[in-house]
Amino acid sequence: MHKTVHTMRRQTGITLVELMVALAIGSFLIMGAIQIFSQSRQAFIVNESIARVNETAHFAMDTLEADLRMASNWGRNSRGLAVEGRSLVGDDNPKGFNVPIPTCGDNWAFDLARPIDGTDNGYNLACAADGGSVANSDVVTIRRVSVQPVAPEAGRLQVQSTRIQGELFEVVDIPGAFLPVTNHPVTGAPSSATHNLIVNSYYVAPTSDLIPGVPTLRRKTLTVRNGAPFIEDQEVAPGVENIQLQLGIDLDEDNTVDRYVNPGDDVYNPAAAGYVPGARVMTARIWVLVRGVTTEFGIQDARNYQPGNANIGLVNDDFRRLLVSKTILLRNARS
Repeated sequence: MHKTVHTMRRQTGITLVELMVALAIGSFLIMGAIQIFSQSRQAFIVNESIARVNETAHFAMDTLEADLRMASNWGRNSRGLAVEGRSLVGDDNPKGFNVPIPTCGDNWAFDLARPIDGTDNGYNLACAADGGSVANSDVVTIRRVSVQPVAPEAGRLQVQSTRIQGELFEVVDIPGAFLPVTNHPVTGAPSSATHNLIVNSYYVAPTSDLIPGVPTLRRKTLTVRNGAPFIEDQEVAPGVENIQLQLGIDLDEDNTVDRYVNPGDDVYNPAAAGYVPGARVMTARIWVLVRGVTTEFGIQDARNYQPGNANIGLVNDDFRRLLVSKTILLRNARS
C-alpha cells in the first residue's frame, strides 16, 4: 500500500515590521517631495514678483525716457522760441484760435520755451487729477511734436516748421507763410513739414483703474476729440508709487550741465524774474519707485526711500519695492 505524503507549503509575504518600515520610508519620501514642491512654488512666486516689479519699473522708465529724449523737437528745428504762437505770458490761447483750447493751467499747451517742466512734490495743474494725486510725487511735463510728419487735421494743434522757424495752427490749411511747400531739388525733402503738438504731464495717482488700491503712473495728454483739442487722462503703469525729476541746467551756453534744479525752478523759465538769460535744460534725472501689486509673505520693507529731493520715510509694510533712476541726455537741447 502506497502512502500519500502531503507537503505543507509555507505561505510567503511581509511581516508587520516590514510593512511599518516601508510606510515610514514612503512617508519620508512623500514629505521630501512636498517640501521640494513647496520650496519650488515659493521660489516661483518670489521670482515672478521680482520680475513684475522689474517689468513695471522698466516700462515706466522707458515711457518717460522716450518722451524726454524727444523734448524740444519742433519738427524741422529744436528752437521753441522760433515757433510763432507759443506763449511766455500765461496766455491759454495766444493766437486766438477759433476752437476752444483746453487748459491744465497757464499756457500749459503753448509754453514751448520750456519743453520740460513740472511741479516739485505736488500736483498743481488746473485740470483735476483723475482719482487724485500722491502729494510727495513730482509732476513731469514734456512738450514736443510727433516724430513723423503728418497731414494737417482740423481741430488738432499742430506745428508747421522749417529749419529756421515754425508756427502753431489748428485749422486744416497750412499757414500761408509756409506756402508753397516745395521740394529740395537734390534731396527731395519738402521745405516745411506738419507735426502734431504733443504735451504730456505725468503724475502718480493713489489708485489704479485696472487694479484698485494700487498706485499708478498716469498722464494728462493733449489729443483731439470731436474736431477740437482735448486733454485726456490716461493710465500708464499700475504699481508706480513715486516719480521724481531734476533738471540739468546749462547756465553759460557751453553745452554742459552747470547744476541740477528741481522742476518749477525760475532759473530756466524765461517769464520768471529769476531767469538766467540763455539757461537751457540739457539733461533730466528721473527716479521711479515701484511696488508690488499685492503683499508678499516673508517681505518686511522697512527702508527709508529718498528719491530726488523727496523723503518718503519708513514704509514698513509687506510690499516688494524697487527704486530705479536714470540721467537722460536731451538730444534736442544743444545749440
